[in-house]
Amino acid sequence: MARLGSRQRPAIVRVQTEAHAREIVAVCDAHGWQVIVGLEPDAPEDVTDLRKLLTPDQPVARLLSVGRNAPCPCGSGRKYKKCCLTASPDPTAPSLEKGET
Repeated sequence: MARLGSRQRPAIVRVQTEAHAREIVAVCDAHGWQVIVGLEPDAPEDVTDLRKLLTPDQPVARLLSVGRNAPCPCGSGRKYKKCCLTASPDPTAPSLEKGET
């Protein structure tokens, strides 16, 4: 799929006033984005595509994955399996406490 704001996928915006339409076109021209502006005084404004262009999604940070034989990320210099692996049990592992079956 083409990037939002490109020639293949222009941003589509609906505004109520001509002044607001000119302002949006000026912002899009400054950034080099393609935009289609509809002037509809009786309909509610819809500028969601412009908001998406102005505030792009931030990439999701991946969780730190440490191998058992890798150096421990705490900085102790020991292997992870001998240091923090035993100190912080896996929260997804089932706990077998006394009295549980």
